[in-house]
Amino acid sequence: MPSRHLGSSGYRGVRERPSGAFYAEIRSGDVRLGLDTFETAHEAARTYDAAAWRLQRPRQQMNFQDVWTCEQAQALAPPPRLITDADRQEHRRRRRQRRLLIAKADERAMAE
Repeated sequence: MPSRHLGSSGYRGVRERPSGAFYAEIRSGDVRLGLDTFETAHEAARTYDAAAWRLQRPRQQMNFQDVWTCEQAQALAPPPRLITDADRQEHRRRRRQRRLLIAKADERAMAE
């Protein structure tokens, strides 16, 4: 299998956000699991590795080869806050509802 492009962060599963923060995510089958946003790429990569251990990925798919057990990976990174595709859809739905309420309030204010 060809090696994957690691991106600008230099780590697998880690992207840099426009704000300068680093976002970690991992795929499990067809589901993309967001792991959280971190101040450094290193923290995000450690969290990715902890999630990869939990998903029983081979060590070749890890960012760091110095971890030999799932317990070691969890000790180096806090348990991630998982953000699933369903969570993203719910967030988008709530954001649309909030925008609609604001638009209706603006219309009422303009009518008055």
